[in-house]
Amino acid sequence: MGVLRRYKELLPVTPSTPDVNLEEGSTPLIPLPRVGAGLGIRLYGKFEGCNPSGSFKDRGMVLAVAKALEEGKRALICASTGNTSASAAAYAASVGVPCFVLLPAGKVAMGKLTQALMYGATVIAVRGNFDRALELARAAAESGTMGLAMVNSVNPYRLIGQRTGAWEVCEALGRAPDWHAIPVGNAGNISAYWAGYQEYHRLGKIEKAPRMMGFQAAGAAPLVTGKPCPNPETVATAIRIGNPVSAHLARAAVQESGGEFNAVTDEEILNAQRLLASEGGVFAEPASCAPLAGLVKLREQGKLPEGITVTMVLTGNGLKDPDTALSGLEKSGRAKPIEIGDTEEELKRVLEGRRG
Repeated sequence: MGVLRRYKELLPVTPSTPDVNLEEGSTPLIPLPRVGAGLGIRLYGKFEGCNPSGSFKDRGMVLAVAKALEEGKRALICASTGNTSASAAAYAASVGVPCFVLLPAGKVAMGKLTQALMYGATVIAVRGNFDRALELARAAAESGTMGLAMVNSVNPYRLIGQRTGAWEVCEALGRAPDWHAIPVGNAGNISAYWAGYQEYHRLGKIEKAPRMMGFQAAGAAPLVTGKPCPNPETVATAIRIGNPVSAHLARAAVQESGGEFNAVTDEEILNAQRLLASEGGVFAEPASCAPLAGLVKLREQGKLPEGITVTMVLTGNGLKDPDTALSGLEKSGRAKPIEIGDTEEELKRVLEGRRG
């Protein structure tokens, strides 16, 4: 069942709230024993790429859309680096309302852009970065025109819905992890998970909450550097954000949990993406792999405690951005299939590791 039904006692759902549902949530917490062994930890990946639009955004979007309809809103609007637009467009299609998405022109992975277009959204490419697109979307929503509901993470229902991921982690493990590693872009998800863990702790469902470990791309790391990044650049498009709207919430989550923020390079992210796929069997988009890149770096620096239990949020499916994955494979010569004729001898040479 979707998260509104599964967690209706813990969410602000009333008898007047429409039953919006794409069967989001209930994503697998995948054990990653081979990857974890190399790091000296027990490692799990919460694979949010299994949500209906392929990312974690669906958890909060379903609640935001349901409450928007309850309040009489007639259309949705958002700014996005890709995943929010896909999620908003999917839910808008499912309930039959228009959706307008503002994207930074030329800065969105093609898979995510295709999703928004296929779901029927009106896609507007802004010649500027995500932060400017967000300003424009907020202004349009606040103007009162068309009864637009803003469904970015500035919408409080988005972050409340995203708490459900933490609850599922606790239920799958039977406890909270020692560390919770998560990519940080607009900085809402890390605070949502922290709020979810805190709530389960208050309810007595877990003995303690984890340390929140946030990871940013080095080219878009305002929470690591302590200052906005006016021109963010990284292959991890989902976290290419220079001035996170929920920065204050993320800082509080890290401080209260005893965690920290770290930055990783694009090369480290792409290496982690290949590691996760080749030794974990999970294909996640680049931003999802920033936490694994960070754990590898912390291990090399001697800062990763031996034997701890760590969960990573794998925020989006790798099929959202296959071009970046292929570009990372080109250096190893594995970006194209091995082409042979139709003879058994040619196949045998490949199977035996011979090419000529």
